[in-house]
Amino acid sequence: MDAVRIIVADCSAEYSGRLQASLPPAKRVILVKADSSVLIFSELGSYKPLNWMAAPCTIREVDADPDPRADSKDSCPSAPSDGDHVRIIRVKADKTPDLLEIRLTRVYSDDSHDLGADPGLVKDGVEDHLQKLLAEQIDRLGPGSRLVRREFPTPIGPVDIMAVDSQGDHVAVEIKRHGGIDGVEQLTRYCALLNRDPLLAPVHGVLAAQSITPQARVLAESRGLSCLLLDYEDMKDADDPNLTLF
Repeated sequence: MDAVRIIVADCSAEYSGRLQASLPPAKRVILVKADSSVLIFSELGSYKPLNWMAAPCTIREVDADPDPRADSKDSCPSAPSDGDHVRIIRVKADKTPDLLEIRLTRVYSDDSHDLGADPGLVKDGVEDHLQKLLAEQIDRLGPGSRLVRREFPTPIGPVDIMAVDSQGDHVAVEIKRHGGIDGVEQLTRYCALLNRDPLLAPVHGVLAAQSITPQARVLAESRGLSCLLLDYEDMKDADDPNLTLF
């Protein structure tokens, strides 16, 4: 299968195998991806599917008799109407006993589309972008600051930016999009390790992020670490060589 298939139908579903789950009859959207993954969505809830089977899996589609539990159209909201027939989509996992069985009682649309090659998600403002911009605009750490290097190596992982302030002291910068307590803990470990090196000590720590939670700020300051808010749009504008005064 080279195309994505989108089905809008009244359906119910049963999932069996490592877990048991069921969906009662309702109108839903069924997405069959090119890799044979099958996902069931509803209008309610978040972006996550209600149920799904991930690849690798095998799909079989068969006709079936109407659900014998449906005594009449009135007693079952998704009972087939005149001219409709029941179809079953069986999705079997290739490596486990898991089975997803979707019972379609009325199909409103069933379309396939070739989406072509997808270049993937391009994220703007990710940590690597922030690191590059801050390294180029190192004076945001304070007047007289100088860049030592990006990805400064340590035995427990690289520090995003190592710099030297106007006093000649080293500054270790941990960059996050959203600064939380985990970022403070990570920076604390880096500083503790770096301050054992007499060639680097004293090393001051800075948590730099687009947003910093109040809890993270309090914890950072209690440990002698500084916090720096990064305005990504402002940093991009400052880095744009096409922007001139006249």
